[in-house]
Amino acid sequence: MRRKPDLLTPDLFEVPVPASALPGELDYSLAIRRLLVDAIKESGISSAIIAARMGELTGATISEHQLHSWTAPSRDGWRFPLEYLPAFEVACDTHAVSSWLCKVRGGRMLIGRDAFNAEIGRLERMRDEAGKRIKALKAAAGEIK
Repeated sequence: MRRKPDLLTPDLFEVPVPASALPGELDYSLAIRRLLVDAIKESGISSAIIAARMGELTGATISEHQLHSWTAPSRDGWRFPLEYLPAFEVACDTHAVSSWLCKVRGGRMLIGRDAFNAEIGRLERMRDEAGKRIKALKAAAGEIK
């Protein structure tokens, strides 16, 4: 029996590629609004509570109306302020927007244990490469004798 492909789990060996930079292709206004709306829905928290929590975290006055204006496709003149993104993600308990931004720029965001594992892997590769270099130098030094 064939398994259905898992479309939600990213390929660990896929190399991320930055989005192309042709004129107009980096207009992500609607995509960002959609990400914000989805994060609010998935949080299970009301937008009023999210706005209040963002206000607590930033020290700024942020209203539910502002949050709705930043996310509404019809409110084209309103843009979500980047400086509020960390507070928004903390309030919604998500990394969706930051992760999306990393992907758009050709990267991948690693959090918690994944970040440690990536660093361990990087250090192990450095160790292995250093070991190979040491062996090559010892072999070359042995030939010089």
